[in-house]
Amino acid sequence: MYVPKESQPKQGGGAAKARDGEKGGKRKIVAQNKKARHDYAIIDTFEAGLVLMGTEVKSLREGRTSLTDGFVQIDRGEAWLHNAHIPEYHQGSWTNHSARRKRKLLLHREEIDKLESKSQETGHTIVPLAIYFKDGRAKAEIALARGKKEYDKRQTLREKQDRRESDRAIAAAKRRQRGV
Repeated sequence: MYVPKESQPKQGGGAAKARDGEKGGKRKIVAQNKKARHDYAIIDTFEAGLVLMGTEVKSLREGRTSLTDGFVQIDRGEAWLHNAHIPEYHQGSWTNHSARRKRKLLLHREEIDKLESKSQETGHTIVPLAIYFKDGRAKAEIALARGKKEYDKRQTLREKQDRRESDRAIAAAKRRQRGV
């Protein structure tokens, strides 16, 4: 007797999630663009799906990718990720992908419209922050950002260093207090 797949009970429940390394929708980060957080003041972040070829997904799962030169551009109502380097899959054949091809981002219409209007203002751009897997699907975290001036970068580094020094001092005081 034939039973449609939809009505069959699912087997293994969380086996697929455990197999992929994700638990409960956690993110498995493949690549981050740390330089973007240094060079830009992040205004707003968005999660976008990625339209990829099979060999790109396999290459991403190996964790070999770079976002340092990447940027997002809105073209005819669609968001595109440019210059993200996903190297060719080493076991791929003639079906392999181009390493720096532009890739379509999947966003809601309201998000695309918001990004398009804000990115046309002077000094604003859209940069990729990370590529990761969430529930087995490749996602990109993109951000609407404003470029920092050189003195802003120095001030951010100074604040980060001051915060680190104060955390060290607090931790040392706690250790001394526990030892007494």
